[in-house]
Amino acid sequence: MAATSEQRPSRSTRPTAVEGGLLLFRVDGVPVLLAPSWWIGSLVVVVLYAPLVERLLPGAGMATSWLLAGAFAVLLGLSVLAHELGHCVVALRLGIPVRRLRLFLLGGLSEVARTPRKPGQEGMVAAAGPVVSMALAGFCGLLLLAVPPGGAAWLLVIECAVANLAVGLFNLLPGLPLDGGRLLRAGVWAVTGTRAKGTRAAVFGGGAVAVGLLVWALIGLAVGSEDRWLRLGVCVVTAWFVAVGASSELAAESRRSWPEGLTVTELIRPVLQLPAESPVSDALAASAGRGVVLVRADGVAAGLLDEVAAERLAMASPGSPAELAAEPIRAETVLLASDPAAEIAERVRETPAWQFLVVDEEGRPAGVLRREDLRAAISSRRQS
Repeated sequence: MAATSEQRPSRSTRPTAVEGGLLLFRVDGVPVLLAPSWWIGSLVVVVLYAPLVERLLPGAGMATSWLLAGAFAVLLGLSVLAHELGHCVVALRLGIPVRRLRLFLLGGLSEVARTPRKPGQEGMVAAAGPVVSMALAGFCGLLLLAVPPGGAAWLLVIECAVANLAVGLFNLLPGLPLDGGRLLRAGVWAVTGTRAKGTRAAVFGGGAVAVGLLVWALIGLAVGSEDRWLRLGVCVVTAWFVAVGASSELAAESRRSWPEGLTVTELIRPVLQLPAESPVSDALAASAGRGVVLVRADGVAAGLLDEVAAERLAMASPGSPAELAAEPIRAETVLLASDPAAEIAERVRETPAWQFLVVDEEGRPAGVLRREDLRAAISSRRQS
């Protein structure tokens, strides 16, 4: 169950430490964090890339080589940041909330608060990152025309072009959790109408990508490639990241999937409407396992009876109005009975509430769905 809290933004522009990393800045309220592992990944890049700089720029001293290697690590981080900002901005424009954007080790992640509802939305969010990376790589390529070749500035521009090109092309590989895997999932989802089939196809692609990376690293060692150690370090870490990410996506899809044969109508409890001023002890006795909608005299619903709060109130003051133990009915806690079951399940998982009012097409109460009932039914169906 997700929980949300309101925080006042700090007036200071200095980075601050928060859960998940160092807060750099915010984009439309979305925190951009730098995880501690990013420093480790950058140090690995610097150590492995510095010897390569000496070969690319003959005559460059050790200090220059290390400085340019450090610049490459920073440019790689900025390239990943620009890539993830592309995802973040498009997701927000499509109305998909983003929890945070985090840079870590050799990659980044835009953590959306809910999955896209349609394959087209998934495809647009996934494509945004590579589009930004390719655009930056193209810009750096044009900039090379104005920079004299052979110097430190020339190498920096090449580094920036290569970093963005690498980030863009690598993320287009057809396997989760990479953007290419999300594009593959969106395509299979659009063709088959089933998101789970797209996820399985993209998870298989993720496994193939991880194996391919390890094979490429071994080939570099076998032929004695100049960048073999850099290649080995990056490929091993990235293959591990892809394998873990693909497994996580498969597990998440399993939790999201709705068991075949199970309908929402089997899970909802009958609904009983009572006056909001009813004594809480009477409302509690009348509930008897049903959902209770408390209605005021003007016909407006005061909320759903919270049985736990009602029991506490009844023990202290049994004659108190039941409205005092009501849980407000919010837009996110109202479900339409005709909605696809998988979407209902996802809404329940995303919303911090323990019971939901289910209504028919005309807005009339059809029943109450409790989180515990949904969880128990899905778990028992999967085990049988």
